[in-house]
Amino acid sequence: MSILVDKDTRLLVQGITGREGQFHTKNSIEYGTNVVAGVTPGRGGESALGVPVFDTVREAVNQTGANVSVIYVPAAFAADAMLEASEAGIDLVVCITERVPVQDMMRVKHQFNQRGTQLIGPNCPGLISPGQAKVGIIPGNICMQGHVGLVSRSGTLTYEVVDALSRQGDGQSTCVGIGGDPVRGLNFIEVLGLFQNDPETHAIVLIGEIGGTDEEKAAAFIKEQVTKPVVAFIAGQAAPPGKRMGHAGAIIEGGTGTAEEKIKAFQAVGVSVARYPVECAELIRKVL
Repeated sequence: MSILVDKDTRLLVQGITGREGQFHTKNSIEYGTNVVAGVTPGRGGESALGVPVFDTVREAVNQTGANVSVIYVPAAFAADAMLEASEAGIDLVVCITERVPVQDMMRVKHQFNQRGTQLIGPNCPGLISPGQAKVGIIPGNICMQGHVGLVSRSGTLTYEVVDALSRQGDGQSTCVGIGGDPVRGLNFIEVLGLFQNDPETHAIVLIGEIGGTDEEKAAAFIKEQVTKPVVAFIAGQAAPPGKRMGHAGAIIEGGTGTAEEKIKAFQAVGVSVARYPVECAELIRKVL
């Protein structure tokens, strides 16, 4: 099994006719993902990569039964694209777009919470259930099917750890990049809960980074709710206070959000913390 996406996923691509949309849609199709529709306003009736293009998400959903949307549109239009997908009844929206304004995301989060729509991102690599479906930009060639769930705030570190896991023969159930923006969709706790309830996920890798308190909250949740082994890595251990490192959410303010605090929180609940990213794979091998 897997979480969030699988062989039953019917993927809709918002922004399919753009350069990024076409490139990543091609990769998803070649991976075996069931891409059923694309949406670009004003391009309805055309096709891209053999996929029918519609003017609106609602029209695409009504005609194709799409249940997951991935968004490759510029930041200025990303919030409206997310809201349109939710209003059309899409169950899961994955927004790859970066630099979406915080105020836009606050509006999106409010509407999604009211409708019960799940969101991953923005500013994220998306997710992949190896051998089943690839939604976003995680390279399929570094993944292999297996029993390790991975959730990460960092895109590039996701790739590094997944590659290390696959090289040593430990495949993944699902890899989820939640993104590092201050206002975003699914968080560590929500994804950890999904992995906890997935019988095919036997162990979990969590990749966090400095800034905020999401990792500390995740550690408390692991202590109370997660029975499967978890290993972690915290990026930004050498970051100076007051500097934003990579993500908008990766900033240490007022002495909180430091790597040291996050590492101590995980170690206090029995989570092994890697010294460097690929050591996550070594630690996973010890607990499987």
